Amino acid sequence: MRTRLLLGLALLSTGLLAGAFGYGAANLVPTFNAVPLDIRLSFHTELMKMNGITMQAAMGLSIVSSLTLAAVAHGRTRMLAGGAGLLALTSLLVTRFGNVPINGRIKEWARTSAPADHAEVLRRWAMFNDIRTVTALVAFAVLVFAALRKPARD
Repeated sequence: MRTRLLLGLALLSTGLLAGAFGYGAANLVPTFNAVPLDIRLSFHTELMKMNGITMQAAMGLSIVSSLTLAAVAHGRTRMLAGGAGLLALTSLLVTRFGNVPINGRIKEWARTSAPADHAEVLRRWAMFNDIRTVTALVAFAVLVFAALRKPARD
């Protein structure tokens, strides 16, 4: 029973994380690229204020629930949950050390002006965003696989 509840929590949190990142990659990033730079910078800055809380919570819950599931499960479920937890952790680390520093620069640009190399910096932000989106999606898929596979005596 405890394992099933943890699996449900891990599925819910990684699904929300993957969905949020997926929505951002499919809708927000193309919109960022379609509007004038000053609008993108202003919107990006405001969006990060909201995302700072909700996305960190989703990443944290995904990591904790997946790794807790790995600690209490056995066999293949343990391995799958541990892998999902590490993938969610990768999303967090890419965000913290890739996207967040660039978000700080974007916030400054919104108050002043973007430097000459802003397009390259924004491309790096998008690359980090793609990485964290894929790792979150794979973490969710791994847990879906764990939930749907025929339970062995693990």
